[in-house]
Amino acid sequence: MKRLKAASLITAIKTPYNLEGEIDLATYDMLVEQQIAGGVEGIIVGGTTGEGQLMNWEEHLMLIAHSANKFGDKLIIIGNTGSNNTREAIKATEYGFASGMDAALQINPYYGRTSDQGVIEHFKKVLPLGPVYIYNVEGRTGQDVTPQMIEKIADHPNFIGMKECGGNDRIAAYEAKGIACWSGNDDEAFEGRHKAKSHGVMSVTANIAPGLMRKLMDDENAGALNEKIQPLMSWLFCEPNPIAINTALAMTGAVAPIFRLPYVSLTAEQRKQGVDLLSGFDMQDLVGNELTQLADEDFTYLA
Repeated sequence: MKRLKAASLITAIKTPYNLEGEIDLATYDMLVEQQIAGGVEGIIVGGTTGEGQLMNWEEHLMLIAHSANKFGDKLIIIGNTGSNNTREAIKATEYGFASGMDAALQINPYYGRTSDQGVIEHFKKVLPLGPVYIYNVEGRTGQDVTPQMIEKIADHPNFIGMKECGGNDRIAAYEAKGIACWSGNDDEAFEGRHKAKSHGVMSVTANIAPGLMRKLMDDENAGALNEKIQPLMSWLFCEPNPIAINTALAMTGAVAPIFRLPYVSLTAEQRKQGVDLLSGFDMQDLVGNELTQLADEDFTYLA
């Protein structure tokens, strides 16, 4: 548990695909190695950024097992085994821990929403299975996981803390009560770390710039870097995540420009904006080899 709480930079890692539409493990391994080289301490496997929502459970659990087997000695492996179906969340989480993951990321039931008490009971069913980060992202689930809910389960020995998208005021309030928090918003993560006293960030931006995110977490005097990177962070969320990070990694040559539908690339105009923003950073600070805008016909979309 101490190691899980000590990690300040955790990447919600992207999942790449090949032309057959399958997970490209060789490219995935290269991406993870770049994260390790950039100073990242953990990865979330099959999260929103990693498109767990587009995987069947066989793929999802295979990727967790692969990650734990190959990188478990270097990184904290967090499996996104949450679900809006409590029974499914239990089963996937059991398999995830059996496959070697260090912790689970659990989300509150989405779309088929429940009452506040139902959310609490949902989390109570998965907490006994192993260490858990709880993810609060109201913009995706449609329901805020409030501090009043969390305070009812925070004393469970397997509760690690929150991936919190509710802002730095909430993070500061949690941390003041001894509840560990990681920012779920890259643009707020620097101030979250150094002013709200968060434990760190679970980051999308780290996929493309892990070393820069490492500096933001480590150096309270990195305000100039934080200001410089804000436009890039805004661009990475100009469409629902992970559309822009997928496009960015394709434009740097880090991954093949292959998307699983319903995701499609950013428009040519948006890609030009991205090239302009990414060009403001040294290529050695970015994941990939060279920066190209790419044409519409360069992208492949597979179901």
